[in-house]
Amino acid sequence: MSKPIVAVVGRPNVGKSTFFNKVAGKRISIVEDIPGVTRDRIYVDVEWQNHVFTMIDTGGIDVHSEDVLLAQMRHQAQIAIDTADVICFFCDGKQGMTDDDREVATILRKTKKPVVLCINKIDDVKYTDAIYEFYELGLGDPLALSAANMMGLGDVLEAICAHFPDGSAQEEETPPVQLAVVGRPNVGKSSLVNRLLGTERTMVSDIAGTTRDAIDTTFCAPDGSVYNIIDTAGIRKKSVIEDASLERYSVLRSIAAIERCDVAMLLLDAQDGVTEQDTKIAGIIHDEGKAAIIVVNKWDAIEKDTGTMEDYRKKVYEGLKFMDYAPVIFLSAKTGQRVHTVLDMVSQVWAQACKRVPTGILNDILHDAMADLQPPASNGRRLKIYYVTQQTTCPPTFIFFVNDVKLMHFSYERYLENYFRKSFDFSGTPVRMIMRERKREDES
Repeated sequence: MSKPIVAVVGRPNVGKSTFFNKVAGKRISIVEDIPGVTRDRIYVDVEWQNHVFTMIDTGGIDVHSEDVLLAQMRHQAQIAIDTADVICFFCDGKQGMTDDDREVATILRKTKKPVVLCINKIDDVKYTDAIYEFYELGLGDPLALSAANMMGLGDVLEAICAHFPDGSAQEEETPPVQLAVVGRPNVGKSSLVNRLLGTERTMVSDIAGTTRDAIDTTFCAPDGSVYNIIDTAGIRKKSVIEDASLERYSVLRSIAAIERCDVAMLLLDAQDGVTEQDTKIAGIIHDEGKAAIIVVNKWDAIEKDTGTMEDYRKKVYEGLKFMDYAPVIFLSAKTGQRVHTVLDMVSQVWAQACKRVPTGILNDILHDAMADLQPPASNGRRLKIYYVTQQTTCPPTFIFFVNDVKLMHFSYERYLENYFRKSFDFSGTPVRMIMRERKREDES
């Protein structure tokens, strides 16, 4: 049985995201006292009194606005309403009922779905009577709460769970592969996510910075593999940030998405090439030891002739020399060109990141490498490598036991890494090599 879905909806700035974050137990949605901060649908799995369900935070529904972003927010909220089993409708108790509340209520009544009417910001007894006017909406008994002060949350959750069928508690499932889609603003991250999902999961706009939150969507690929795609806000230079506090949350969340992902998909704009900011984002991915693929988007906008793709691939690797292990894919999220190859590549690099090589085979390859190129010597002493073992995976990490770590020149370490890559593939994943000294009894 699938988990019930609960959509949190209402007009802008009524406290939906504050409630969402309190229930989730962590700051998932960005919360600022600015209407329209939450733009996309944001999902989190919640457990309360043995009930497990998925909660969706939505952008505020501004019924009459013709602004392009507010219109898309309205569209995203409608999708959440359509997919939800229970709708949690938020109103502002301090401000009182508005015409927009009435119009949203009309939309919700037409769905014929269970609605829990939540009157938020009732943080003082003097506001309690304010809830009675909301009976006019015809959505049942209004529930008073203060999400910011965590007052009344239990009553709301109990009312939500009352609409679930019996047995909504779920068994633990195999964790999906966590796939973070990262890059500069306006390189097509959300467009690619929507192509991969086959639905308009996230807002798409030509305005840089449209996606502010890191948004999770779990889905099953045609081959049965399960992925959780994290669509992140674009990471911009500090010099072009106008709203510093809000942008800080978005950038931190993008970095956090890289930290918690299994595979990072770095999107580049084919028309821009590798920029300084692309290099910095790639550096974060590499330093975190994440498996990665490099996706060159908007390939349809490039004039091509024989060798264009290979020439461009060389330029990518020139700009990202430290990530030359990551495969490069050329596609167009706009037209769908080669998008079908993405998940196959993600699966391949994740398999390489998880690869564990038996110690015996590792040492056979090590001996071959040393036979092909003798370890370096310095001041009359030669580097001796006694043996190697794999410490962990994701990324593959190897410990080399040597006579003196100072004798391991970086060029020879690089040679060993490349030899291991040639022997075991490891495409798409960093490889970590740790040197440890171990003295032999017969060594003076």
